[in-house]
Amino acid sequence: MKAVQFHEVGGPEVLQYDEVEQPTPGAGQVRLRVAASAFNAADNGMRAGFLPIPVTLPHVPGYDVSGTVDAVGEGVDGFAVGDAVIGFLPMGEDGGAAEYVVAPADALVAAPTSVELADAAALPSVALTARQALFDDGDLQAGQRVLIVGAGGVVGKYAIALAARAGAHVIATASPRSADAVRAAGAHEIIDHTEASVLDAVSEPVDMLLNLAPIEPEAFTALVRLVRDGGVVVSTTAWMPAPDDADRGVRSVVVFVRSDAAKLRELVSLVDSGDLHLEVTRRIPLTELPALHAEAAAGRIAGKVVVVP
Repeated sequence: MKAVQFHEVGGPEVLQYDEVEQPTPGAGQVRLRVAASAFNAADNGMRAGFLPIPVTLPHVPGYDVSGTVDAVGEGVDGFAVGDAVIGFLPMGEDGGAAEYVVAPADALVAAPTSVELADAAALPSVALTARQALFDDGDLQAGQRVLIVGAGGVVGKYAIALAARAGAHVIATASPRSADAVRAAGAHEIIDHTEASVLDAVSEPVDMLLNLAPIEPEAFTALVRLVRDGGVVVSTTAWMPAPDDADRGVRSVVVFVRSDAAKLRELVSLVDSGDLHLEVTRRIPLTELPALHAEAAAGRIAGKVVVVP
C-alpha cells in the first residue's frame, strides 16, 4: 500500500511517499481502508521533533482518520467489515496518511451520516479539544460567561457552538476576516482584537477564559483580571503554562486532547443533528502532504485540511 512516512525527524523534506507493507489488525484492533486523514499542527511538531510525543520510526502521521472497516481483529465487538467509522488514533502509533491503517477498536465510532466520509476525518481531535476544554477541564455551566480568545480558528468555532448550545454567554475575539464565521457559530459578543483592547471591551467578569491563540505570556497574564474570583483559565497552548490568580481562587489548566470515544460519539450526533457545523477548508491528495507540511512550517495553516489517499 502507499503511505507518507518519515524515517527521521526534521524538516518537511523528511516525508516520503512510499510503498509499505499493509498492516494486519491484532487483538482489539480493526483495519481501515482510509477515506481521509486530517492535518493538525501537532503533525508538524511531531515530524520536526519538537513535540514531546515518542514515535517509532519510520512513522506515518495523521492521527485523525475516517474510513471503512476492512478487517477485524480478535475480540472486537461492535464493528464489522464495511462499517464507516472515524477516530482519534494514538498519536505515537502509525496514523492515517496511508491507504490503510490499523486502529484500536475502542478509539473508533460510527461516522456521521450527514457529511461525506472523507470530510468526517476533520472532526475528532479538534472537536474533542473544544469539548474537553470547556466541560471536562473548565466545568462550564449554563448561564456562565466565557471569553474565547482566538475564536476564529477551527477549535474556536467548535467551542463557540458547544458553549452556546450549553446555555453559556459567549464572548469571542476574532479578526474581521473571521467575524462572520464566529457570529454564525453562535457568539453573543464579538471583539475585533485588531481594533479594540480585549481588556477594555469586556464589560463584566467572565467565569472562564479559554485561550486558543499563541499570545505573549504577559498579555495572557493580563487577561486573567477579566476572570471572576473562583473562575478558571483554560488554554490549549501546551508550550507555555496558563496563568492563574491563587489569591482570588482563579485556577488554570492546560488542555492536551485525550481520546474519548463516548464524547466523540456525542459530537458525531451533533453534526448529524445540525447543531455542529463540520469545517473542511480544502482537500488534498496524499501525494501533496509533504507540500502541506512545508506550508505549515512556513506559517500557520488556515482552516482544516483533509488528506485523501
